[in-house]
Amino acid sequence: MRKRFYLFLTVFISLSFNLLAQSEIIDLGIMNKIRDEGLNRSKVSWIAHNITDVSGSRLTNSPGYKRAADWIIATLQQWGLTNVQAEPWGDFGYGWSVEKSYAAMTAPYYANFISYPSPWSGSTEGPVAAPAFLLEKIDSNYIVQNAGKIKGHIILYNNSDTFVHSTDKPESSRYSDSTLNNLSDTYMFSKAELNLFLPQIIKQMHAEKLLQQIGAIALIRMTREEADGAVFVDGFGGYRKKDQPALPQLVMEKEDYLRIKRLLKDGQEVKLELDIKTKLDGADFKSYNVVGEIPGADPKLKSEVVMLGGHLDSWQSATGATDNAAGCIATMEAIRILKALGIKPKRTIRIALWSGEEQGLLGSFGYIKNHFGDPADMKLKPEQSKISVYYNLDNGTGKIRGIFAQGNEKAASIFSEWLKPLNDLGASAVTLHNTGSTDHLSFDAVGIPGFQFIQDPIDYETRTHHSNFDTFDHLKTEDLKQAATIIAVFVYNSAMRTEMIPRKPLPKPEKFIFEDLLPD
Repeated sequence: MRKRFYLFLTVFISLSFNLLAQSEIIDLGIMNKIRDEGLNRSKVSWIAHNITDVSGSRLTNSPGYKRAADWIIATLQQWGLTNVQAEPWGDFGYGWSVEKSYAAMTAPYYANFISYPSPWSGSTEGPVAAPAFLLEKIDSNYIVQNAGKIKGHIILYNNSDTFVHSTDKPESSRYSDSTLNNLSDTYMFSKAELNLFLPQIIKQMHAEKLLQQIGAIALIRMTREEADGAVFVDGFGGYRKKDQPALPQLVMEKEDYLRIKRLLKDGQEVKLELDIKTKLDGADFKSYNVVGEIPGADPKLKSEVVMLGGHLDSWQSATGATDNAAGCIATMEAIRILKALGIKPKRTIRIALWSGEEQGLLGSFGYIKNHFGDPADMKLKPEQSKISVYYNLDNGTGKIRGIFAQGNEKAASIFSEWLKPLNDLGASAVTLHNTGSTDHLSFDAVGIPGFQFIQDPIDYETRTHHSNFDTFDHLKTEDLKQAATIIAVFVYNSAMRTEMIPRKPLPKPEKFIFEDLLPD
């Protein structure tokens, strides 16, 4: 009896360990097919060209965004996806686009300048020529005191820097293994930090409105410092459905700006010539995400969903290649790989490309509220329980080096197993740390596992992020092939495993971190 008991116990333990091991068995045959398709028959460059060069910049609700969305919808349909559509998530505001932009100095001599209209800038209503005035501070009392000097002038806001800083930091870099092993939280903002930021935005918007009421012709700002020749153009609050038309505004390349500033400080009379023509479109204040599906084939699991995506919108000084056409390219290519291989996933696979990310994760958060619930009260809708996982890509063109597990220990152990056959592609890191400021946070806020991949920085923060350099030519095709291949592996494994991706405990009810960032 005792022998039989120990024999039974030995067999039971052996079976138990086998079952545990089998829970993350990786189909190396499929992995090799995914690698072969993704690395040797990639459509990455073709997808990239159409989203960037052909569509143009993709500010939310702009003509460029709509061109890109229409092309993606047609392409996903051609690949055989179902339920492909532009899905409204809520009201956004005016569409806006630039039709003409020119800036030059005409006195004390002629010089043409590099500059770009700020998002939702107003127009000058034709060419205008006027003297420049250096505004010492964005403050209502100061502006009123200098009303006589402001009216009829082109205003330069006096940024504190008076010279160009040199830096020894490389413009482009990759993570070393030691850096990957010691990653900490990245791009994370606290409520307290955002609460400090909001009053500054409101103060700036009120000052700009006052400048316009006094009779300033336009406002010019200097770009921030990151890279010589780059102009970083973004903005807050311009998309509101009121307070239009706005003051014409330009962001200027720093060397040009600082030349004007030195001349003004020296007592020289500087005259500028501007011609800014922008267009508002109020035909449809709603904004749209692009979604499509590969339907699940398992009768029991097809109602469960594996999601992947990135944000489609960009800023307007370039074509938004690394931020974030790259994420859309890689996730679309991952979907194409799976379709090309004839994969029949157990779970439904859904791609979602978001609008309004640059204004505060608006598209993904609107989608979350429409489908899954509101983190403010955590009254969850039935669909919330059916989403296994969401994978996001939005940190530039660099290779995937691993994944942020967002404190989800059980998911982290699964991801570590999935990455082992991909180590030779440079992807191995799994960190429990968090990364923020992009669309996976919307899912995490309502208790759905949402993850962002770790990517090599390349020149994302130093040169391309929100800048006029963010073009097709700054994409790294081989890196995007690798990224798409790895995403396809993660999506396939998630769709085929017996259980959904493990979840963390539900968060406590709390208003979404970016919900109050921008005023109406």
